[in-house]
Amino acid sequence: MRITALAGGVGGARFLRGLVHHLRADYPDEQPQVTVIGNTGDDITLFGLRVCPDLDTILYTLGGGVHEGQGWGRADESHHVAAELAELGATPQWFSLGDKDFATHIYRSQLLARGMPLSSVTAQLAARWGLGDHGVTLLPMTDTPVETHVVVTQGGDQVAIHFQEWWVRHQAALEADRFVVAGLDSATAAPGVLEAIRSADVVLLPPSNPVVSIGIILGVPGVRDALRGTRAPVVGVSPLVGGRPVRGHADVCLRTIGVDTTSEAIAGLYQDFLDGWLVDSEDAMAHLTGSSRLAVVARPLLMSSVAAAADIAGAALALALRVAGAPDQTELQK
Repeated sequence: MRITALAGGVGGARFLRGLVHHLRADYPDEQPQVTVIGNTGDDITLFGLRVCPDLDTILYTLGGGVHEGQGWGRADESHHVAAELAELGATPQWFSLGDKDFATHIYRSQLLARGMPLSSVTAQLAARWGLGDHGVTLLPMTDTPVETHVVVTQGGDQVAIHFQEWWVRHQAALEADRFVVAGLDSATAAPGVLEAIRSADVVLLPPSNPVVSIGIILGVPGVRDALRGTRAPVVGVSPLVGGRPVRGHADVCLRTIGVDTTSEAIAGLYQDFLDGWLVDSEDAMAHLTGSSRLAVVARPLLMSSVAAAADIAGAALALALRVAGAPDQTELQK
């Protein structure tokens, strides 16, 4: 079975880890292939180094090195470099980078400076973290540098600040007028991205931020068209539990683009290609309307453990099989 997932952030990474655990249990005699298309709209250059927060969170989570309490960054981390940079007065000081994390960014920046595309750099980092051992291929959505900025009003003037400054430093408390993704219009999908969607047996949308994670990936030219044209069932998992995001500021992002914070409204963002939609049982959204062909399943969606995330991933795959009309899992095995 070939599974393609569009993902970003902690929710996406934890879902993917659950997916790997589910597949290992349900397919003990074979290894399904999972291709993850990761969001790079969060990328930022700090201290001269290229930082890819969403890609790194996926790498660390699937590789067993993530800080579980945070959901991002490295476990058993130290911060000697950051402390010394602060003593020197280097800025910014609002974005926390640990010493092990710095090594990732240094290595990535070295390879990029030599002319290696981000997709090749990511493949090397994925090999370091053993993603291939889980049957996972991680692709950045594009090799083109893109950055999300947030237009806010400061001192009576509208200014654009980097998404990370708005998200991390200001905790999304500054009223946002709109999001602008620099470089996205001229970007091209990274090698393998469009083919992974077109050749998939199942396409999954993990519970990632629908605006600044999955929404940015969908903005890469060709990606949305590929999803519309794929013969694979496309199944998404709502990022809301009990009508609210579990973490982060997805509700603020949705409000900024004029969309209600409901599972139904989020499904509307994907209505041109979405076939199945998992919603939290507390949201009682099984009556979801707007697309008569959309199959909706309500179930608990809180990823309180790896086992819980695996159950959710299993439910997403089961819904995909149902949408595809397959009587059992063997129908999608290749």
